[in-house]
Amino acid sequence: MIPRHLVIGVAVMLVIVVAMGVYARRMRRQAREVEASAASALPVAPPASGPTETVTLYVADDASGTLRGRPAQIPLPSGRQQRAEELLRALLRVYQQPGAVHPLSAASDIRSIFLVNPGAAVIDLNAAFADEHRSGILSEQLTVNSLVETLAVNVPGIQRVRILVEGKTRDTLAGHADLSDWFDVATVEQAGN
Repeated sequence: MIPRHLVIGVAVMLVIVVAMGVYARRMRRQAREVEASAASALPVAPPASGPTETVTLYVADDASGTLRGRPAQIPLPSGRQQRAEELLRALLRVYQQPGAVHPLSAASDIRSIFLVNPGAAVIDLNAAFADEHRSGILSEQLTVNSLVETLAVNVPGIQRVRILVEGKTRDTLAGHADLSDWFDVATVEQAGN
C-alpha cells in the first residue's frame, strides 16, 4: 500500500503543475496583447499651432478613380516646411477615418518634408505607409498624385516632388507606382484633369 503522505504529496505537486501551466498561458496571452497594442501605437505629433486657414486637400476617390479638391480648415504654422507637413498630415487623417473612400493604414505617417532648392520638395514617408498600402496601379497612383497636388496647391512655388520611404529611395510605393524619380507638378495636375 502507498503511504498516505506520498499520495497527498503527488496530488499537491500535480495541482502545482496545472496551476503553473494556467499561469504561463495567461502570461503569454498578456504578453501578446501588450505586444499588439505597442505595435499599433502611433507616435503622437504635437498639435499644430498657428492661425486656422482654409486649404484645399486633394482627396483620392477609389470608386471614380479621381482626385477631388476638398476645402478644410486646419491650423497652420508660419514656417513653410512645418506648414507642408501639417497639410499632408491633415490629408492622411482624411484617409485614416473609418469608411474613407481611399483608406490608408492607421500607422501611415509623414516623417518629414524637406523643401530644397527653390521649387523642390521631398516627402519622407514612414515604412508603414508603403508596406501597408493597398497594392494596385490606380490606388497607388492616386495616393501619389494626392500628396503631390495637395502640397503644390497649398505651398506656393513647388514644381517638383520626390517621395522617399524612411529616408531612402524606393522603387515603388506598393509594387506599382514608380517612386524612383521626381514628380513634375504640372504633369501630375494634367493627369488629374
